[in-house]
Amino acid sequence: MFRSQRILSVLALVALFVGEPVLGASAAKALPDNSALDRDLFYELLVGELSAQAGDNASAYALLLDAARKSKSPRLYQRAVELAVGARSGEAALDAARAWTQAFPSSQEATRYLVHILVGMNRVADVQEPIRRHLAVLPEPDRIAAISQLPRYLNRTADKRQVASVMQSALAAELSNATTGPTAWSTLGLLRFQAADSEGAMQAAHRATALNPKAEEPAYLALAMMGSKLPAAEEFARKFLDRRVSPELRMAYVRNLLDAQRFVDAYDQVQVVTRESPNFADSWLVQGSLEFQTQKLAQAEASLLTYVALHQVADTAAAEPKEMARGLVQAYLLLSQLAEQSRKFDIAQTYLDRIENPRDALRVIVRSASLLARQGKVEEARKLIRSAPEVQPEDERTKISAEVQLLRDYKLYAQAYQRLAEAIVQFPQDSELLYDQAMLAEKLGRAEEMERLLRRLIAAKPDYHHAYNALGFSLAERNVRLDEARQLITKALELAPDDPFIVDSLAWVEFRSGKLEDALRLLEGAFQKRPDAEIAAHMGEVLWTLGQRDKALAVWKKAAEINPDNETLLETTMRLQGKR
Repeated sequence: MFRSQRILSVLALVALFVGEPVLGASAAKALPDNSALDRDLFYELLVGELSAQAGDNASAYALLLDAARKSKSPRLYQRAVELAVGARSGEAALDAARAWTQAFPSSQEATRYLVHILVGMNRVADVQEPIRRHLAVLPEPDRIAAISQLPRYLNRTADKRQVASVMQSALAAELSNATTGPTAWSTLGLLRFQAADSEGAMQAAHRATALNPKAEEPAYLALAMMGSKLPAAEEFARKFLDRRVSPELRMAYVRNLLDAQRFVDAYDQVQVVTRESPNFADSWLVQGSLEFQTQKLAQAEASLLTYVALHQVADTAAAEPKEMARGLVQAYLLLSQLAEQSRKFDIAQTYLDRIENPRDALRVIVRSASLLARQGKVEEARKLIRSAPEVQPEDERTKISAEVQLLRDYKLYAQAYQRLAEAIVQFPQDSELLYDQAMLAEKLGRAEEMERLLRRLIAAKPDYHHAYNALGFSLAERNVRLDEARQLITKALELAPDDPFIVDSLAWVEFRSGKLEDALRLLEGAFQKRPDAEIAAHMGEVLWTLGQRDKALAVWKKAAEINPDNETLLETTMRLQGKR
């Protein structure tokens, strides 16, 4: 019985390679390239797979490589390569991959395997010739696509400078070609950038643009370099973006700006996309999300509904139904929150009911619980969260966080603290739970306990910048040990450079130290980068103290437009305007 099952499994494998169901030893079926699967070839495949199952990879490799050559089947070449790799025989894998590329010179898959094997054998210089041969046989559109894929083939190479040098030689024929040259130079620029040669990368971007000023590849290269804080890269990209470009390119810039938390700049750019390309759905989702974040609620709703409408048109045109897109899930969640803020609870739940993905079930339940709590049904909301099914391993942890946040939102700090205390027993290594407990200790007026918890967190996780920032800001807020507060916040900035909330904390230390102009400069920079009600509240207080009360009132008015319920804003304006 066991022997029969084993033979049947081998027949299934053979069927996989030849692309047809195997009915029996006497059946002759066509291979993908229309070669005949005769009796001898079928026998060779069968013995080869039996050898592989028996652990005799050497025999299996020889048989399958021979079968690949006879049948001219890409699948059998690939199988031979994989057998050699599994047997850790680099030379055999190399031979099979070379045979594959010789049989199919234009095969992207065969070239990819060959390059990976050469790189794995630390023979980077040898990739030059097969890549050059491969590109030479491709038509220009396919050649452009193949060139753009090269960095992925070579990303595991340790010597990045050697890769850049070798690829410059491999791409020599393309670098002067007006059609393929911009892609070739941009690819070379990316490889240079990965080799820490930023100057060479920028030179490549300029060479690409010189060949074709309208080509967008060099702009994508510049955007790839933006994350390393190269001013020349963003300047290059911005000059390109000053004209009308594809929505995909401008949205790539928007993503970079979002990563850098430059939300105002991101909003300006995404508005260009929605204006120039109103049918480009993703831009409406980003625009709506940014408008929601800055409390431009009417605009946010309009943007998100536009995104949903564009998605519905695309779904109607689709040949068959697909899983709900992640963006559509996000849009419905945001629309639900918008309706919730307007106390339209039935409409908010309707949006949640439209989310059909099973993997989003917990998020939907958490949002439904929030709706119950907004209607005064906090205990019912807690029960709903606790009763939610746990599908993913992280769901239990997510439910704890959701319940704690619910209790915080309704100022039930003691209950939230107790729930966290229970959770930390269950998850003693969870840094975020410990941090949240420290923040709740502060809410409960237990400053010493908060400090003890944060120092415990810093000792356990020295790179957790939130802990340094929270402790430093707490000291500044209480106007004690300001030198230590400055040291803690400076450490947080080292770990998270330019974070606007940490800059806000540093400004508060300067304010408490009497350095009002320094504090104002820091707060203006932080608010420009992240328009947040709490940062605005602090900036208004500094302006008020400087005697610039009209400016302070204007800043607070803007903060109220962002988040009228912010606790720091309400406390600050009531305290200071009461002294007027």
